[in-house]
Amino acid sequence: MVVAELKSDNPSFVLHGIENVKFEDRPIPEIQSDQVIVQISKTGICGSDVHYLQHGKIGSFVLEEPMCLGHESSGVVVKLGPDVKQDTGLEVGSRVALEPGMCCRTCDSCKRGQYELCPHMTFAATPPYVYGTLCRYYVLPADLLHLLPDSVSLEDGAMMEPLSVAVHSVSTLGQIKSDQVVIVFGAGPVGLLCMAVAKALGARRVIAVDIQKERLDFAKSYTATDTFLPGPKDPNEELEIYTTRVVEEIQATLNIPTRGKGAVDLAIEASGAPTCVQMGLEILKPAGTYVQVGMGAKMTLPVPLFHIITKQLKVIGSFRYGAGDYPLAISLVERGLVDLKPLVTQRFEFDDAKEAFEATKLGRGKDGKGVIKCIINAPK
Repeated sequence: MVVAELKSDNPSFVLHGIENVKFEDRPIPEIQSDQVIVQISKTGICGSDVHYLQHGKIGSFVLEEPMCLGHESSGVVVKLGPDVKQDTGLEVGSRVALEPGMCCRTCDSCKRGQYELCPHMTFAATPPYVYGTLCRYYVLPADLLHLLPDSVSLEDGAMMEPLSVAVHSVSTLGQIKSDQVVIVFGAGPVGLLCMAVAKALGARRVIAVDIQKERLDFAKSYTATDTFLPGPKDPNEELEIYTTRVVEEIQATLNIPTRGKGAVDLAIEASGAPTCVQMGLEILKPAGTYVQVGMGAKMTLPVPLFHIITKQLKVIGSFRYGAGDYPLAISLVERGLVDLKPLVTQRFEFDDAKEAFEATKLGRGKDGKGVIKCIINAPK
């Protein structure tokens, strides 16, 4: 347990418009019912944070008023609402990972246990909700705060949010089984975490595909059993011909059969690139499972229906995380099955948040080191 005192200010990193961020002192939030005030300790920068900074919107989520950024955070409980139940285990000083999306708890999706699909979800740093976790104090209902075991650091706690995205994709939706072959397209933070979850849950092979050799080298040193770097598309080569050629090269190079033992059981697409979508669907064995977690620049893509139909593929979209994902993510780290520390490549003080965003945007820090995940410390 950590001793925590409620301070008098709430420094916040606020987005006002495209490439327009300011440090502001926002009011300390009030709590009621089962709500809890958390003093933020560590916050990771997500690609969505950078996207809002650069474009002011993601799909239908459009910035219309100043919004505090950040949603990948850990912290320490400083105040409990009057209705927080004792069986939550929460008390002042508890170290927690924040699950930053508040559902309505009453709609059909929430009642089915798929609260991630709640149409009334208020999610940190996602318009029209104007509150994010790059601040000193943040409020959440008690059931969205996950206690961290003593062996799990607060920095690891901030990484539970993207790790839960990977758990949702690979385990909850992908339904991975021990001894299966998994291929992951995209070796960015989410792709790497998907590889880590697949390995932790018993995958026989975890194959990483990316167009950057540096990323693939890291993936191989981290959790991937195999890597593949696709060659470029010929100038006059059609997309379908190119993707088929690359899939055949992957299969031949890595000795992957098209069906039976050793064929690809589960494909995780974590890049959003049209070529990778096609490759993922083509390389799967009959009755295999395809999970789309990456969101690329284009929201409408050509899809190879022939492969989906004739192989009876199970094609699933993956959105954030849901019931059981945070607890499993924390358990995997606590038991040493997933190591998050190698993924944190840069650390910044709160006052240097702009520099942290710039490094994430460029994919490289001032020292030239490649960025996987930047962590920002709490305001002092």
